[in-house]
Amino acid sequence: MTEGAQQVVIERLGHHGDGIAEGPVYVPGVLPGEVVTGVIERGLMVAPKIVTPSDQRVSPPCRHAKSCGGCQLQHASDGFVTGWKENVVRRALEAHGLVCPMRATVTSPERSRRRAAFSVRRTKKGAMAGFHMKGSDVLVAVPECRLVTPSLAGALPLVERLAVAGASRKGEVSVLVTESGSGLDLTVKGGKPVDDALRIELAGIAQEAGLARLAWDDEVLTFKPPFQQFGAAAVVPPPGAFLQATAAGQAALLAAVEEALAGCTHIADLFAGCGTFALPLAARARVHAVESDAAMLKALDKGWREAQGMRHVTHEARDLFRNPLLPDELRRFDGVVIDPPRAGAEAQVAELARARVPRIAHVSCNPVSFARDCALLVSAGYRLYWVQVVDQFRWSTHVEQVAALQLEE
Repeated sequence: MTEGAQQVVIERLGHHGDGIAEGPVYVPGVLPGEVVTGVIERGLMVAPKIVTPSDQRVSPPCRHAKSCGGCQLQHASDGFVTGWKENVVRRALEAHGLVCPMRATVTSPERSRRRAAFSVRRTKKGAMAGFHMKGSDVLVAVPECRLVTPSLAGALPLVERLAVAGASRKGEVSVLVTESGSGLDLTVKGGKPVDDALRIELAGIAQEAGLARLAWDDEVLTFKPPFQQFGAAAVVPPPGAFLQATAAGQAALLAAVEEALAGCTHIADLFAGCGTFALPLAARARVHAVESDAAMLKALDKGWREAQGMRHVTHEARDLFRNPLLPDELRRFDGVVIDPPRAGAEAQVAELARARVPRIAHVSCNPVSFARDCALLVSAGYRLYWVQVVDQFRWSTHVEQVAALQLEE
């Protein structure tokens, strides 16, 4: 044993994926039940050595796993990760006295992330694109990433070429790469200001690569409208707009929302984005979409108007944190889908509880705010029928869930 090393037993994993031993002592890259040794500095065991491994430990499938910070749980079996994420949601609900059936988790397959933000820096010989090491600003090249789709992994040389053309040697550029129905859609942040020479160079690179769109800060070059399919509607989101991480995850969330709102004829979609839920739901119900970003609503409306076979879709630009829909506005709906950011939607949920809308589909990317908001609705007379984890962020600690709530008469 290394001088000064101590031996600990891992009791559980924290929300960031680190093991926690008595003390507490935080240990990266371990699993519950494992016995590990290492030097502890200010409550952290930096370089643990595993003495007794867990039977849930596996060899990471990706060769970049040890250095890349993009995934936190590749050393754990798929069954362990699924159970751990379900328990995170279950414990969050139990903290508010809520117990309900947990449906089987839907996990997106390997190489299915259709959207990823790569970091890229200029080097003396060119540029390097990839992800950061965990807790570091050091970049790691990830040419064989097992998380993103092949087309995204194949775009890394292109990302580096763009950095050579328009990134400073002193800074880091972020490139959001998204698959669309007409090709790759890139949004670049942090590059040099665009002048005529750079504009010509960027256009040449984009056309040669067959990009659908290249947005360089406020400069947008569109060659083929980069559409996303939401039900019967083909929507062209504004650059950098929110999109579900995987097609499989989007389909699972939509199926759960449609089931939760079965039979509803007039639905409000709160935090609607570009219409991920609103437009498919419009195949069978009237829908009112509410979103603070006017550009996303404009894309939603255009997609609806150009589609066939949809019911009426209205929309409203509104900040639901500061100006939530009130009961007299909500009572015309018999169903609501709400998909807020990580902070949840405490103010809007309070108004939903007062309005007593019959059915609610609650989608969330944060178990803590999700449980808090569900508890508020349950206290107002709603029943939490079921919760389902949808794991779009395979091998990460990120947890998403969707729930069906119905007003008890």
